[in-house]
Amino acid sequence: MADDYLATYAVGMPNKPAIIDDRPDGSIRSFTFRELHRYSDQVAHALIANGVRPGDKVIWCGQNSIKLLAFTHAARKAGVVAVPLNYRLSVEEAAYVVDNSDAVFAWVDAQYAPLIADARPDAPNLRQVVVFDGAALDGQVTEEDYLRDVPAEAPRVRPAAGATMIYTSGTTGKPKGTVRSNGAASGTQQSQALLQLIGYRADDVYITTGPLYHSGPGAFAAIAAMLGQTVVVQHHFDAEDWLRLVDTYQVTSTFSAPTPIRRICTQPEAVFERYDVSSMRIMIANAAPWSYALKELYLDRFPEESLWEVYGSTEMGINTVLAPADQRLKRGSCGRAAPHVEVALFDDDGNRITEPHQPGELFVKASSVFDTYYKDPEKYASEQHGDYHTVGDVAYFDDDGYFYICDRKKDMIISGGMNVYHDEIESALEHHPDIFEAAVFGIPSEEWGESVHAVVVTVPGAALDAAGVMAYAREHLAGYKVPRSVEFMDELPKTGSGKLLKRELRKPHWQGHESGVL
Repeated sequence: MADDYLATYAVGMPNKPAIIDDRPDGSIRSFTFRELHRYSDQVAHALIANGVRPGDKVIWCGQNSIKLLAFTHAARKAGVVAVPLNYRLSVEEAAYVVDNSDAVFAWVDAQYAPLIADARPDAPNLRQVVVFDGAALDGQVTEEDYLRDVPAEAPRVRPAAGATMIYTSGTTGKPKGTVRSNGAASGTQQSQALLQLIGYRADDVYITTGPLYHSGPGAFAAIAAMLGQTVVVQHHFDAEDWLRLVDTYQVTSTFSAPTPIRRICTQPEAVFERYDVSSMRIMIANAAPWSYALKELYLDRFPEESLWEVYGSTEMGINTVLAPADQRLKRGSCGRAAPHVEVALFDDDGNRITEPHQPGELFVKASSVFDTYYKDPEKYASEQHGDYHTVGDVAYFDDDGYFYICDRKKDMIISGGMNVYHDEIESALEHHPDIFEAAVFGIPSEEWGESVHAVVVTVPGAALDAAGVMAYAREHLAGYKVPRSVEFMDELPKTGSGKLLKRELRKPHWQGHESGVL
């Protein structure tokens, strides 16, 4: 049976740190590549010995930790389909994912053992629950007991590429299981070309910025392991602690949604000056669009050449890339097509758009596109156009072939017959010094069909009112794009991975109206 990459690294660089789990309380746990290889072999062996079969679905749940990340390697070695479970879900939501996925096994942090216990009655296929880093509840077993007397050797199954089934964030309804047979290795030629373009090296040090259950941080952590890099695990995001870890381990790369970076870059100067972040070589901006104002904040704090933006999704992988040299030159762009990816725009009649500056629905043809939605092939088929696939985003390209995401098709505001794209308005508002972040969407209007509405979070201590927001917008936007109404919130609702739950903001405005915007 051929060795996988952990076996190779366990021999070639056995004492190199593979995972470091450094907590703010001073506790540090780590695995070298030899230790990670042996531990993941042991867990994989236990899975097979206890009746889990290659191809079975297995849940993992918990905040970022060394044993959570190690389990993803064990799942790959056992040939099972790993299904990350968002620990922020309610019992009802968690039960839906566990049941819908047909998971037979769960690997769970003790902190979330009650969540699995409460969800289990509605998940009849779930046979085994193993709890790590704490006590097990009735009907569960501790990791120590599960691994007792299990040899630290590979199970007798064919090494797998790491099949995954990640449930989408549910911003547009019930979560859907996106099946990917090759996990982080899907589209190997495509992935290798992308990694070469960005310039990853074996001596890079990756830090998890956000929860591993989200496809981005999890996938890039898997890539780091495949490349023989050290992964620094931050258990729970905290901006200053993140700076400490970057400084301590001279971190060189990460992947981040906008929210963590905004919190990092708005740390007081006295805090930021305590830490050296000059080691950062590669910051992958994704998960949700970074506004230009946020990019400017980042570039004021971190090396100019470190910022890469990618456009992609759980379903389609990475599709476009905006290099560091283009961040200031191509404001609002998500870049050009990634290596070995074909990006096409189609109008509402299914005709391909060939002229620049003409918005259309963005479709992708690439080996990184997922295999199907679990139990929902009709939904998968509805998002296809021949050999191309879409997640419903609207974009245009400029004369140089750079793409610009205007909106999600369902989020576009149509006011007085004019198409209005929320990203442009949000980006303008976030340049206001008193606005921390903003969300813009359409609300019902008898006169206009929809009118532009903004929800604003101000910086602490700001004295900004609705009139001030509208006046600022009027200075920077066409009149029909200026919000007609403004409300203020202390915090915008988001998924655990940082995606804005705009439907939660829309809901009270659209109750009693027939509309597809929810």
